[in-house]
Amino acid sequence: MIGVRRQTAIYRAGVSGRRPRVPTDATKLEARARKAMPSEAFEYISGGAGTGATMRANRDGFDHWRIVPRMLRDVSARDTGIELLGRRLPSPFLLCPVGVLEMVHEEADLAVARAAAAEDVPMIFSNQASRPMEACAAALGSSPRWFQLYWSIENDLVESFVARAEASGCEAIVVTLDTTLLGWRTHDLDIAYLPFLRGKGIAQYTSDPVFRRIIATSPVELGPDEQPKPTPAALRTLIQLTRAYPDRFASALRSGHARAAVQTFVRIYSRPSLTWDDLPFLRERTKLPIVLKGILHPDDASRALDEGIDGIIVSNHGGRQVDGATSTIEALPGIARAVDGRIPIVLDSGVRSGADAFKALALGATAVGLGRPYAYGLAIAGEAGVREVLENLRAELDITLSLAGCHSLAEVGPETLH
Repeated sequence: MIGVRRQTAIYRAGVSGRRPRVPTDATKLEARARKAMPSEAFEYISGGAGTGATMRANRDGFDHWRIVPRMLRDVSARDTGIELLGRRLPSPFLLCPVGVLEMVHEEADLAVARAAAAEDVPMIFSNQASRPMEACAAALGSSPRWFQLYWSIENDLVESFVARAEASGCEAIVVTLDTTLLGWRTHDLDIAYLPFLRGKGIAQYTSDPVFRRIIATSPVELGPDEQPKPTPAALRTLIQLTRAYPDRFASALRSGHARAAVQTFVRIYSRPSLTWDDLPFLRERTKLPIVLKGILHPDDASRALDEGIDGIIVSNHGGRQVDGATSTIEALPGIARAVDGRIPIVLDSGVRSGADAFKALALGATAVGLGRPYAYGLAIAGEAGVREVLENLRAELDITLSLAGCHSLAEVGPETLH
């Protein structure tokens, strides 16, 4: 079993004086990552909206529930596998989309893709990735992947992203609903740093033919108040965004395409007018399952069923969008009752341990999504760090399953919690 194997490997390595590359304790993992990351990167990845109340609620929500172990049950053989959208997976974990990973590690999404493939964990490509989806698909090989979609105000771009996702072997389109505007992210605001304005995290756009056409045919004209002042900091930013553009530096600087790409992205990336009435547009353009990410109310889950949606992700964007929002684990039971097993439910936001995953599964989740933990592993040790985070979480879930008196996830239900 993976839990015992992982424990044994760590302890045996300790005999030779080797310790794990990444901490097994989630709180220590974040502290170690902080030392490994540039300050603006750590603030971007770790920060939440407003005072951070939603992030705290996510953790408090998990801590509110207690596992009730049962004794004298044969748990010598255990199964942590699940069925998700027609796939049999060895564990219930998915890698949720985390944008701008180039701030965390130079290999960014490619390192994560290789780790996901090695650990057989599905990866959801970020709409705000640092590497194009095609490159990540190549790194994944035959491993499962989904694509996160931020619905642009340009429907042609939405259609292009979806077509590229299909061609890249994605098995679902994840429409993120809670980021039609950026939340009030005080960690980023206080240092006046938004990575997209420096050309970071827009690789899906700059690699897209429709986006390039939009740049050429609909240039953004900045007003006098929007023009950056000619300061050394502005010059450094221009150099950064030019280097980030997929062209030779001199050519991108002369043409102005790099700066135009950033300006165009800011103009078109989000669509605050998005409603349920827009979903048929997507259904008409893809045969892939459509998953809605950001559901927190049972009525929205019921509406998703009525609209023929194939899955939902209970998420508050890791506490990054609405300060004081409900925690995901608090919202989960009501949503699970509304869904009643008809479509899969993935829960993310606040998952830090195998025990957290156990609780989410007990309350009705089909699978759980990971975000910050694997980003922290990436910061500490690149691909190997992501792999160790996944190994540790899978091992802890296996051990928790056993010690709770269950031999499979099918036995994990509300009765296992108090």
